Amino acid sequence: MTAELHDTDDLDALKGLLSHTTTHGIPTLYAPSRQGEITAGLFFRVGRADETLATSGITHLVEHLALHRLGLTDLHHNGATANTYTLFHVTGSEDEVVAHLNGVCAALRDLPLDRLETEKEILRTEAASRGGGADSQLPLWRYGAQGYGLSSYNELGTWGLTADQVRHWARTRFTRDNAVLWITSDSVPEGLDLTLPAGTRFPAPAASTALPTTPAYIHGDDGHVVFNAVVRRSTAASVFADVLGRALFQDLRQEGGYSYTAEADYALRDAGFATLTAYADALPKKQDAVVGGFVDTLARLRAGRIEQSELDSVRGKIMKMYDGPDLGAAALPSYSLNLLLGHRLLSPDDHKAELNAVTVADLREVAQEAWASGLLQVPGRGGADWAGCTLAPQYSQDAVTGTRHQSLESEEVTLVIGTEGVTLTTPAGPVTVRYDAVAAMTARPDGARALTGVDGFAVTVEPTLYRSVTPERTAAIDAAVPEAAVVRMPARAPEQIPRPRERKPASSGSGEGRSTWGWTLALWLVGAMTVVWGLLCALVTADEAGAANPEWDAVTGIWVLELPLVFVTWQVYGARRRRRG
Repeated sequence: MTAELHDTDDLDALKGLLSHTTTHGIPTLYAPSRQGEITAGLFFRVGRADETLATSGITHLVEHLALHRLGLTDLHHNGATANTYTLFHVTGSEDEVVAHLNGVCAALRDLPLDRLETEKEILRTEAASRGGGADSQLPLWRYGAQGYGLSSYNELGTWGLTADQVRHWARTRFTRDNAVLWITSDSVPEGLDLTLPAGTRFPAPAASTALPTTPAYIHGDDGHVVFNAVVRRSTAASVFADVLGRALFQDLRQEGGYSYTAEADYALRDAGFATLTAYADALPKKQDAVVGGFVDTLARLRAGRIEQSELDSVRGKIMKMYDGPDLGAAALPSYSLNLLLGHRLLSPDDHKAELNAVTVADLREVAQEAWASGLLQVPGRGGADWAGCTLAPQYSQDAVTGTRHQSLESEEVTLVIGTEGVTLTTPAGPVTVRYDAVAAMTARPDGARALTGVDGFAVTVEPTLYRSVTPERTAAIDAAVPEAAVVRMPARAPEQIPRPRERKPASSGSGEGRSTWGWTLALWLVGAMTVVWGLLCALVTADEAGAANPEWDAVTGIWVLELPLVFVTWQVYGARRRRRG
């Protein structure tokens, strides 16, 4: 059943902490635990970042389908789909763990695809109830609608994925060569049947970028300030995250009294990089102060104004982890994930040595690296230009040419459908999605099309909201967008199809709904005065023209008095027309 791993130098350095072998071709790490039950986890190197926007959710679907046949049980088990991995984990007796893992692998070999539509609906329901966190939009702005940015989006694939697509994904991604198993036991249990197809170990996807320059900022919801950065994975970077969290708590809560929650987190992204996220909440009246304090804290750390005691405190807390019982068993998930991603495996002694070597200067370097790649989310419509941040692009750099379709709601907005893409022109700037860079296009039977570019910009084509968007124009879009990017959506109820906003009807009440009879009366009165005075001006002009010594100064004066009457009449007439319209 088992055979020794090849090329195991890093794992050999962990002898005495954990053991390693292979199980049906799957690298396996195991270490004893004093707990009465066994916990096991089966990692696969596939996650949301491996999908496209059009197929997003396919990994999550495989996870759900693989667990379906295991049914309801008192056994503690679950699955998780993250950006770069999928995990099946279980806790129970040895026999229960063996039966569960065997069942997962059997299901992966033969997914219950008769459940496909039901599981799609379950995932859509799960997404609707989950909601997004304060930082949920940061991946979209940093990476666009691809790779690591897909975590900001709903799982569009739950509408259009076919059984063949899901089956192929399972056969190519959920393979023995793309997996790592870990078990909290002093040996690999007998009876495991983890037979899976051979495949390839997929590296984590390369990161895309949607930010032309950093540090940058975006606008977010009131009450939340979030900072996000990408840093090289290192012991110093993980220590810095804890130092930053403590500094924010001290500056914004204890000293400033601006925030209740102020914290920071360090999470691995792939083999070489991690994501640093810092957060602080704020009351509406304190938001500017929180943003200022947040930026000041980051500036202080970049300048190296870090007390040695802060570093020592964090280092001491981390060192205590090595004093806990069952260290090898507790470290299994972390070591397994690093093995899966291809990151180095540090022994406890090596990690302690690196911790002891971290200096304040190292933390300053990490702080500078974090700020250089930083993305700051400020509440509402506030700004951070004063802090040296650039507003992330709100509009596209260019527009396409093609047929122009005026918005039925605003004379300042036009939809352009061209041979290269679509553009929505607005007073502030254009939003363009090119057909050769479409991440996904949803298509409705009523003709609506919503195109999202890989850069995250999106244009929705609603035939009911623009002039002359005929079926022929929609067909031209369909022909230009790659079929792999199209997601067919169900028909909408008539009341769900948007209609142009109607102007507020006139009423006989007060305010803007007042009827036009008052304006009509005003027009008659002012108009009559204008006509009478105009006749008087004409008579005086004619009389003076026949005089021996005409007084042209007087003639000019009365005509000057006529001009304001003409202007007022014209204004009243225009106001009356607008009221009637």
